[in-house]
Amino acid sequence: MRFGAKIVDLACLNHFSRVINTIAKLAKTCTLRLTDSKLYFILSDKVANGGVSMWCELCQGNFFDEFQMEGVAAEHNEIYLELVPENLSRALKTAQSAKAVKIKLTNKHCPCLRVAVELPSLSSSSRIVTHDIPVGVIPRRLWNDFREPSVPDFDVSIYLPVLKTMKSVVERMKNLSNSIVIEANLSGEMNLKIETDLVSVTTHFKDLGNPPWASEDGYQSPAQGRDLESMAEARIDIKKLQQLLAGQQVNPTKALCNIVSKRVVHFILLHEDVSLQYFIPALA
Repeated sequence: MRFGAKIVDLACLNHFSRVINTIAKLAKTCTLRLTDSKLYFILSDKVANGGVSMWCELCQGNFFDEFQMEGVAAEHNEIYLELVPENLSRALKTAQSAKAVKIKLTNKHCPCLRVAVELPSLSSSSRIVTHDIPVGVIPRRLWNDFREPSVPDFDVSIYLPVLKTMKSVVERMKNLSNSIVIEANLSGEMNLKIETDLVSVTTHFKDLGNPPWASEDGYQSPAQGRDLESMAEARIDIKKLQQLLAGQQVNPTKALCNIVSKRVVHFILLHEDVSLQYFIPALA
């Protein structure tokens, strides 16, 4: 089992750092899955137990100048590691003006991801700062716990408003309540609502648009045939929503959410080369 990668391009390095920062804000620990073409950051708290889950996917070719890996076995050419993303985020903070960053899986006293940051120096010799980030290697028999979550049979799918706007609304609301109701319909309308004994506040968004979900085989989403005006809603933990919005370092090219009434809200944020899915279960 081997893994080594190198980033030389500064723009790619800063972009990678932003992605890791986002993940560090969403998950205390997560699983890093490595394949020869992609990296995945996975958090699979069981939604049934009230935990959020996350699936973030990057194409390695858009970030790394060099990338080599040998998986656990020829027929299972993958590596699954458990790590604390905050540690990786901190290591990359030292690399903002680096000439190159190398990341390598090592095993001295315990398995580690070694991040070697080559900094520019005035003399001919370069300075290298290394960070060893402890990781756990996840055995093959547990890999099935980390499969990509399927898109739930949603009642409504809607594009989100500008995330900065949504974030400032949610930040004001979180002082009033621990939970927030997200409701939306198939006419491009979405409301964020807070209802407590003392106060009820609603912010309305209009003309957001609804994603077309008809797939290749003509299968229509479960939302087909639904009354366009009728709202689907879910009440979720406001802190978990705020975490998602606060973690966004870059405005996505597309952002949408799927609501399964009273069960789960599924967010999908797409950048050119990164996709992030985030599931927040509804509160009873």
